[in-house]
Amino acid sequence: LFSFTPDAMPLLGESDEVRGFWSAEAVWVAHAGGIARAVAEWIVEGSPSLDLRECDINRFHPHARTRSYSLARGVEQYSEGPQVHHPLDQMYTSRDMRLSPFHARENALGAVFFESAGWEIPQWYEANGSLLDAYEEPWRDRKGWAARNWSPIVGAEHRTARERAAIFDVTAITKLEVEGPGTLAFLQHLTANQMDQPVGRVTYTSVLDEQGAIMCDLTVTRLETDRFMVMTSTGYGYRDLKWFRDHMPDDDSVSIEDVSSDLGCLCLWGPRARDIMAAVSDDDFSNYAFPYRGARYVTIVGVRVLAIRLSYVGELGWELYVPNEHGAALWDALWEAGRPHGLIAAGSGAFTSMRIEKGYRLWGTDIHTEYNPYEAGLGFAVRRNKGDFIGEDALVAARKTGIGQMLCCLTLEDPTAVVMGSEPMMLGDQVLGFVTSADYGYTIGKGIVYGYLPIAYSEPGTRLDIMYFNERYPATVVEEPLYDPDGAKMRA
Repeated sequence: LFSFTPDAMPLLGESDEVRGFWSAEAVWVAHAGGIARAVAEWIVEGSPSLDLRECDINRFHPHARTRSYSLARGVEQYSEGPQVHHPLDQMYTSRDMRLSPFHARENALGAVFFESAGWEIPQWYEANGSLLDAYEEPWRDRKGWAARNWSPIVGAEHRTARERAAIFDVTAITKLEVEGPGTLAFLQHLTANQMDQPVGRVTYTSVLDEQGAIMCDLTVTRLETDRFMVMTSTGYGYRDLKWFRDHMPDDDSVSIEDVSSDLGCLCLWGPRARDIMAAVSDDDFSNYAFPYRGARYVTIVGVRVLAIRLSYVGELGWELYVPNEHGAALWDALWEAGRPHGLIAAGSGAFTSMRIEKGYRLWGTDIHTEYNPYEAGLGFAVRRNKGDFIGEDALVAARKTGIGQMLCCLTLEDPTAVVMGSEPMMLGDQVLGFVTSADYGYTIGKGIVYGYLPIAYSEPGTRLDIMYFNERYPATVVEEPLYDPDGAKMRA
């Protein structure tokens, strides 16, 4: 009668292990009619009309498909089912399943770990508590629901990363190596952006379904002529991998390997990042020699590291991918060289608030299969002149008919207010949409909200209310991004 999965959501969709095997399990009676309709659409039309990412049977990584894991998490979900859950609440069973090569160093700094796809990810570091002495801003005194599973240290880490430099552990990101003589043609057909870039170039792109909806978003690095590194979502990486495999050519000209557990990744971001890199490597990290969106292998303390000059937080810096056995050596080298420059370790709390300030979209919240790139403000990453790709016809039709909604940025008028996500956006008694991402902008000093609004209400200056419990927070649509709108800091 009661089925409880590890995350309490149903198991819907086609199995990645047995082609043609469809599941509609862990469905409660009250949901049965809607589930039946959605799965029927999925089978017949290739995708459901509602986004079902949280129900997709392929969302579980291998560790979560074992009987012991499913039992422990299922029992915990059952015991906590009647409770009201905070969006940042954490599970307590089956922890420490996947540890990055930097985990011991993070523990020593008092990391508070949140879990995603089995990975233990620092949310903030208690060792950074002393950073708060430099800040007297009102965000230090957050109270109530918004203060649960949060620390003011998050704000201090955010500001320090903006002002000096920080290392972020993003090992948990899904990393796929795609190679073979047919790889370029395969990626061209699968993605909306131009993949035929020079070796050593990084491209941001959406992957669409036939309806033009966003299946996933990727960064794709061309490492060799026929070899690419694809970075995608942590939580939904296996779902994305199934989509890739479903669309592979049958001639064995393309191979895909999940190397997520082979490589650790430290991101060094902040205005002093180049000085720190110069102290640990003899390679040239100047803007001329290593431009933004460039990638190459470099040597740091004798270790070969893939350095990618990207920034998901809007600051100068590099993503550094290293074999797990060399992870501790990379951390120690950066730490020793960075301390004179004020380097800290920062967690995903600061990471999230920085990316929202910068206006970067997150798949699964701001973008998913209910939106197309034009609605999401990602039309810049669509190249219709590159040749046929999945979803192109639907995008052509969307451009002809026009879009009815747009992902908008709003700021809260009360400088102490913050919301958590999914709240209604109101004009009088009319619900115009719901919050997708939200956080406090510790640099701009305001609460930030993203959400889809009808085109008629998407112009900057439009005033709305965000309904937060029984309160209405006045908010205003603003131009985005709020931080460094020209991207000068990343390209310095």
